[in-house]
Amino acid sequence: MEKITRKIFPALILLSVIAIIAYGLIEPYLIEVKNVDIASKDVPASFDGKKIVFISDIHYGPYFSRERVHDLVAEINSLNPDLILLGGDYMDTETVDMAPCFAELKNLKAPLGVYGVLGNHDHWGRAEQTREGLIAAGITPLDNTAVWIDSGNGRIKLGGVGDLWHDSQNLTPTVGDVSVNDYVILLSHNPDYAEKIKTDKVDLVLSGHTHGGQITFFGLWAPYTNTKYGQKYVSGLAEATHTEVYVTNGVGTTVLPIRFFARPEITVLGLKKV
Repeated sequence: MEKITRKIFPALILLSVIAIIAYGLIEPYLIEVKNVDIASKDVPASFDGKKIVFISDIHYGPYFSRERVHDLVAEINSLNPDLILLGGDYMDTETVDMAPCFAELKNLKAPLGVYGVLGNHDHWGRAEQTREGLIAAGITPLDNTAVWIDSGNGRIKLGGVGDLWHDSQNLTPTVGDVSVNDYVILLSHNPDYAEKIKTDKVDLVLSGHTHGGQITFFGLWAPYTNTKYGQKYVSGLAEATHTEVYVTNGVGTTVLPIRFFARPEITVLGLKKV
């Protein structure tokens, strides 16, 4: 019996390792639609029930093909979003031809518009090309700028800041002409920027960058988070001192085409007036 056990145990360990690796290679394709309610007294009545679709970290390249971008766009459009927001890192490496990616993203449709910011990967020598690609695709870049979004007799402020690692961050265009009673959403690729916000005028920061850890210990702990704040901003809703933050797991991968208990996601934010 002891001899049999000694033979079976290593085999079970080997099978477990193979199963874990196999699942890790499959999970990047298991994009989930995550519905998150965002409730605030500052949400205008005309925005109550509005649907915002937020994605980040496509990392178009060897591990995320044009066909996958096409399918991603189709799935987003099928959700009938009122507003679409993109959190950066459209390309995986500086050598990738970005034209096919933006040719697909051009098909994103939302009545209140499509907006985005750049991520750290987008600054690897091609920031201006990325901005030009966004504009050509009908996507408005919001790095260090902001717009009012109108619907009915209400409006919300939507702004963005430059990437925390490779750009400057100017919050003034977002908060300079708002009151604490206005509803304000800020796009920042890196969630760590939320810790630098010193005003109560930003209601919600939307970020990516962390990939939900990409490889985690069964969703309980991520050994590498890509943030200075440990597990705080790995995934989901978190509270900074002056604002609420939502960090999406993103849809792509980088370095390795593997995810483990950090499923890629399309986030659907439902605005609620309370």
